[in-house]
Amino acid sequence: MITIEDLLQEIEGISAYKRYGKVKRVIGLMIESKGPESSIGDVCNIIINKKKNRIVQAEVVGFRDEHVILMPFTEIQDIGPGCMVEATNNPLEIRIGEELRGMVLDALGHPLNPHEELPIGLGKYPTDQSPPNPMTRPSITEELEVGVKVIDGLLTVGKGQRVGIFAGSGVGKSTLLGMIARNTHADINVIALIGERGREVRDFLERDLGPEGLKRSIVIVATSDQPALMRIKGAYTATAISEYFRDLGYNVMLMMDSVTRVAMAQREIGLAVGEPPTTKGYTPSVFSMLPKLLERTGTNQHGSITAFYTVLVDGDDMNEPIADTVRGILDGHFVLDRDLANKGQYPAINVLKSVSRVMNNIVEYEHKKAAEAMREKLSKYYQAEDLINIGAYKRGSSREIDEAIQSYPAIIHYLKQEVDDKWTYANTLAELTKLMK
Repeated sequence: MITIEDLLQEIEGISAYKRYGKVKRVIGLMIESKGPESSIGDVCNIIINKKKNRIVQAEVVGFRDEHVILMPFTEIQDIGPGCMVEATNNPLEIRIGEELRGMVLDALGHPLNPHEELPIGLGKYPTDQSPPNPMTRPSITEELEVGVKVIDGLLTVGKGQRVGIFAGSGVGKSTLLGMIARNTHADINVIALIGERGREVRDFLERDLGPEGLKRSIVIVATSDQPALMRIKGAYTATAISEYFRDLGYNVMLMMDSVTRVAMAQREIGLAVGEPPTTKGYTPSVFSMLPKLLERTGTNQHGSITAFYTVLVDGDDMNEPIADTVRGILDGHFVLDRDLANKGQYPAINVLKSVSRVMNNIVEYEHKKAAEAMREKLSKYYQAEDLINIGAYKRGSSREIDEAIQSYPAIIHYLKQEVDDKWTYANTLAELTKLMK
C-alpha cells in the first residue's frame, strides 16, 4: 500500500527543471556534447536545429574530460555542433503487455510494420535488468518438449535451460529455430533477429516461423544496416520482454539469432569509445557484457525462460573467442555440423559433439540408458567408418562394431526429420526405446 510518505519522497525526487547540453563534435559513431548532467545508460534527446520537429534519441555510453559521449539509436545525419541535447535522466523503457503477441517490433519496441500501432494501455518496462539472485533460482526439474526428435530424444531440454546452437553460416540455424518455435509447448515465444540481412527477416517470418508460429510469438528485429547500439538494444529488449512474461508465471521460450552479432556490435561501441582491442579485436566490455545478458534468462521464483542462442562460428572454428565464452556460460550446446548437412542429414546436429547439461537430472532412467546406447553405437561406427568405407573391416572382428553397422541406417533415419514434421515427446521416446532394444 502506498503511503503519503512514499508520495512525498517521490515528489522530492522529481527535478523541477530540464538539463540541456550542446553538441561539440561528431567522430565516427560517437557524439560528444558539453553537458547535460547525466549517467551511463541514460537516454538523451538531440534536437536537430535544421528541423525543429526532429529529435534523435541517443544513449550515454561514456565520458571524456567534461564531455558526455553519446551513441544515437538511429542515423546521425543533420546532427552538427550546437544542436541541443536534452537529458531525460531515465534509461530506455519499452511498452509491454499481452497484446504484443503476433507483432514484429524494432529494437526500441515500436512496430516494424508501418501500418501497425502499439495497443493502448501497455505498461512501461526497463530494458536493462539485473540477473535473478542465484539463491532464488529453482532447480530445473521438468523437461520441455520442442518437437524435434534428436533434441527431445538425445539432448533433452529442461524448462529454464539456456542452450547455444553453434554453427557456421548456411547450416540451418534459422530453420531449426523456426521448427522449435512452431512445435514447442512453451506458453509464449520471444524471437530476436539481431544483425540479420533485411531479406531474411520476411523469409524467416513467412517460411520458417509461419502464421501459426507467429500467433504465439513476439519478434524483435534489428537488421545489420542499423547502428551498433540498436543491435545491442534488440537483444536487451527481447530479454526484457521475456523477463516480463516470466514474472507473470509463464514458461517463456527465448530465441536469439545471433549472440555473435550482439558481441560484434558491442565491439564497435567499445572501439569507438577508446577501449583497447584484446582477443581477436574484441574489447574487454564484450566479455563483461555477455554474462550479464545471458544470465538474465533461466528460472526464477515465478516462471522460467528457456533460451536458445545461436552462435555464428567463423570458419567452423568452435574455439574462437565468442563461441568459447558463450559455451562456458550456457547450460548446454548443440553443434550443427556442415559435413552432416552436406550428407543430407537434417537437422544437422552432431550428437557426439553436443551436450545438454541438465538432461540426466530431468529424464527417466530408461530414457537416459537408451540415449547413452545410441550415442555409443554412433561413436563405435564413426571410429571404424574409414575402415568400413574402404572395405578393410572384416565382419566378426568386433561384436560392438558389427552391431553399430547393423543399427546405423535406423539411427540415421531416427536423427533425420522433415521441417514440417512434429513429433510428440511420447512418440520420440517410444521410437528411441524401441530402436535401442
